[in-house]
Amino acid sequence: MGSEPVNVLISHALEESHLRALQAIDERIYLEDVSQEYGALLRARTRGQETVPLSQNIVDALGWAEVMLALRVLPELKSLAPRLRWLQLVSAGTDHLPDIGGWGVLVTNASGIHAATMGEYVFGSILAFTKGLFASYDNQHQRQWRRFEFTPAELDGKTMGIVGLGHIGLQVARLAHAFGMRVLAIKRSPSATPPDVDLLLSPGHLYDLLRDSDFVVLAVPLTGETRHLIDEAALRAMKASAYLVNVSRGGVVAEGTLARALSERWIAGAALDVFEREPLPADSPLWDLSNVLITPHNAGRTERYNERLASLFADNLRRYLAGRPLANVVDLTRGY
Repeated sequence: MGSEPVNVLISHALEESHLRALQAIDERIYLEDVSQEYGALLRARTRGQETVPLSQNIVDALGWAEVMLALRVLPELKSLAPRLRWLQLVSAGTDHLPDIGGWGVLVTNASGIHAATMGEYVFGSILAFTKGLFASYDNQHQRQWRRFEFTPAELDGKTMGIVGLGHIGLQVARLAHAFGMRVLAIKRSPSATPPDVDLLLSPGHLYDLLRDSDFVVLAVPLTGETRHLIDEAALRAMKASAYLVNVSRGGVVAEGTLARALSERWIAGAALDVFEREPLPADSPLWDLSNVLITPHNAGRTERYNERLASLFADNLRRYLAGRPLANVVDLTRGY
């Protein structure tokens, strides 16, 4: 990068210590934090107020930014940030990006920083279902001792099916293996089978995985190929005793069909952290189903989120300054 200053724009709320650490990486870095203002603008816009104007402070910052750490990407970014060369996303998913094809900007995502906490979410929800914790919680508040109301199931010996074997899928596989489960997984381009996976399959074998699995975890990115991947045929292929856990994107599942499948007990239950429309509309039938766990797209949240994000960004910033390849580069044609 030579001796020229590197203008870095932070539009995500990192802690002051993280900002200082980023600035201390190299004396050439000029860092500006507009996270509070940018975040307020995004919140206003995502609530339907599309006419909220960009403030001059943000416009000026975007105008000189060479590197940007972004929570969300506004459609205007391409025209407002002519000097941008590298965009680091806060999320792993890229389905929210506007069309930036042909811009020539390198995009990296935050894949990997969510793996530990999302793996814990998957098994927290599975254990809540299989150990009858929802019923026990209800009985507790009714002061009722119903010891034989529910027979808990064991995970040992059950089959875990993982659709998408990235960082999150691999973490789920590790935990499943530790519970004594048989692990099936689907990967777009199967290669060597990881140690914690018993059988690695190609996408063409999705229905084989669905038929054999007691638990199905969705951890794929949302692309044209995966939109409504789990449709009526897929749900009917699952066991009536099986549970679905979606920690990817809501659009991977045909949500109306899933509500019907859960209501009519085609499958036993589902833990859903993501939805086709967010927030989940108040009139969604999913709210009223007793065999559904609904969480507000926070499975990846943790008290260590910003710490991991700042560490990833700092490592990539050092790579950028040294002219070395960056980690987590997104293939915009694939969408991940």
